[in-house]
Amino acid sequence: MIVDLFIPCYIDQMYPQLGMKMVKIFEKLDIGVNYNTDQTCCGQIAYNTGYFDEARCLGEKFIKNFSNNRYVVSPSASCVAMVKNYYQQMFQNTSMHISFRQLQKNIFEFSDFIINVLNKTNLNAYFPEKVTFHDGCSALRECGIKEQPRQLLKKVKGLDLVEMEDSEVCCGFGGTFSIKNTAISTAMVEQKVKNAINSGAKYITSTEVSCLMNIESYIKKNNSPIKSIHIIDILSENKE
Repeated sequence: MIVDLFIPCYIDQMYPQLGMKMVKIFEKLDIGVNYNTDQTCCGQIAYNTGYFDEARCLGEKFIKNFSNNRYVVSPSASCVAMVKNYYQQMFQNTSMHISFRQLQKNIFEFSDFIINVLNKTNLNAYFPEKVTFHDGCSALRECGIKEQPRQLLKKVKGLDLVEMEDSEVCCGFGGTFSIKNTAISTAMVEQKVKNAINSGAKYITSTEVSCLMNIESYIKKNNSPIKSIHIIDILSENKE
């Protein structure tokens, strides 16, 4: 099997190591990886801020970049949700309809792909820490991702997974929401971090990088006694 990697633009610019760690995991599973260097933004930011023509232009390019009828796997649930759920509004009954439908069924968030396509739960990872999990809004509500990452984390050697209060409540990021409604967003992320700390965990993890970026900025600004880490960072760790 060969999979196509979809690395969202903000991950490419700010957290490029996640893409490399995905490759590391796939290679360990004897799965080939293809990375199309022409890929850019899926159009989520433009779409969410009302620039629909610009979003459609980016979406057309995205569909053409992933037209190989292979599985497309990404470390960002919100970008996957954009393609699965909102491209339909842009490309239904257009010349891109068939290509969009093909991509819609092929694209997966990483943990969802590992569990529901590869049918694997144990990636032989080792991370001897207490960890709590944040359910990103897009992953939970738009992609149906909740148990998949937890199944993977429970198989990590040495990891103690603890649930925090209100794990399904938004962290306050919401893309431009955090910019337009800073006070509300700050109050939401403050409560999220407090809940994570109260769980006794040393790390808070998620499938959603944008949520973790928001959480991490609050943690660093307030010197909070907890760290943020993406689930792929955990799953790529092993005891050499």
